[in-house]
Amino acid sequence: QVQLVESGGGLVQPGGSLRLSCAASGSIFSINAMAWYRQAPGKERELVATITSRGSTNYADSVKGRFTISRDNAKNTVYLQMNSLKPEDTAVYYCYAGSVLTYDWRTKDYWGQGTQVTVSS
Repeated sequence: QVQLVESGGGLVQPGGSLRLSCAASGSIFSINAMAWYRQAPGKERELVATITSRGSTNYADSVKGRFTISRDNAKNTVYLQMNSLKPEDTAVYYCYAGSVLTYDWRTKDYWGQGTQVTVSS
């Protein structure tokens, strides 16, 4: 079984920074794409950023230039550096690992449990 554990959320003032981490553990052979999603109260979950196994990235227009996604394949870990945070960035942030291949030669997608990010003065 594979688990994704997020950390790094919290309360920050507008203009501040936070760094989220998500570590995947279990009998993992490889992970294809990894991503961060977020869900604000009363809104649908939205894609924030993605990164492929080779490091290609994509961002939602709302976070371009402020957020940076990166990953350490050796540690099966993905990061989200968030700068110049705005109140509208307040949400629960979820880590996603796509097409995780485990040593029993099965592939499956996985989600983390979510971490709260609150941007407020």
